[in-house]
Amino acid sequence: MGEAKPKSQAGVWNTVKPFANGGASGMLATCVIQPIDMVKVRIQLGQGSALQVTKKMLAQEGFGSFYKGLSAGLLRQATYTTARLGSFRVLTSKAVEANDGKPLPLLQKAFIGLTAGAIGACVGSPADLALIRMQADATLPLAQRRNYKNAFHALYRIIADEGVLALWKGAGPTVVRAMALNMGMLASYDQSVEFFRDSLGLGEVSTVVGASAVSGFFASACSLPFDYVKTQIQKMQPDATGKYPYTGSLDCAVKTLKSGGPFKFYTGFPVYCVRIAPHVMMTWIFLNQIQKIEKAAGL
Repeated sequence: MGEAKPKSQAGVWNTVKPFANGGASGMLATCVIQPIDMVKVRIQLGQGSALQVTKKMLAQEGFGSFYKGLSAGLLRQATYTTARLGSFRVLTSKAVEANDGKPLPLLQKAFIGLTAGAIGACVGSPADLALIRMQADATLPLAQRRNYKNAFHALYRIIADEGVLALWKGAGPTVVRAMALNMGMLASYDQSVEFFRDSLGLGEVSTVVGASAVSGFFASACSLPFDYVKTQIQKMQPDATGKYPYTGSLDCAVKTLKSGGPFKFYTGFPVYCVRIAPHVMMTWIFLNQIQKIEKAAGL
């Protein structure tokens, strides 16, 4: 019979566990979703439909181009998802305790999701910037390409060329977008789990898949307008006179609304939804499996 863990070790692990589990599940999901995410960015940059972008990438850049920026994507999950899922679980547990163990109302879950999204975005913004730039690099003229080798090289170059604070370039729209996404994703997921499991009596697999699909849709619908603006801000280049096309996220939103109308913000929505929903589903499924393994191992 194995010895029990000392209380101090158990306490540290219980504190770290939701963060470690969240980051690991997000990284595993990203390995599967990266090609779809790459196509989504190219569509937002105006390179055509999903089919056109896929054909062009295969013909001109090869299959490996779908995984360009994977290192930045994994670094983003290791920072952003670790922080947001970990803080969401910690804050939710504290709130449930304060509510005498009763399920939280949807409004409170939404507020916790907003908070967790803001925390995750602040931590993960540098990796997110590196990811966007690496994915957009091939669409730029040869003279303007940054040619980052990997995520860490991108972070080093950004600091060396633009200063440390440049790592949080576009952090404002990144935080707002993350708050919207996590409000939709996390709150609707927990609410859907309660509905599918407690009201409909569905099994574990059906509950996880159903709740993940619901949360994926709401995460997409809530966050895509902010994601569109964030992408435009992070990938913009100065013209010959050194002037940027947008002065900030609000200026970008206003100009986009004037030039393309409100539906312009939903450019690439089907691909974005297809990318978000499976990532959400796989994140929760991986997280569920990790928790099962930990439980079987007595962790």
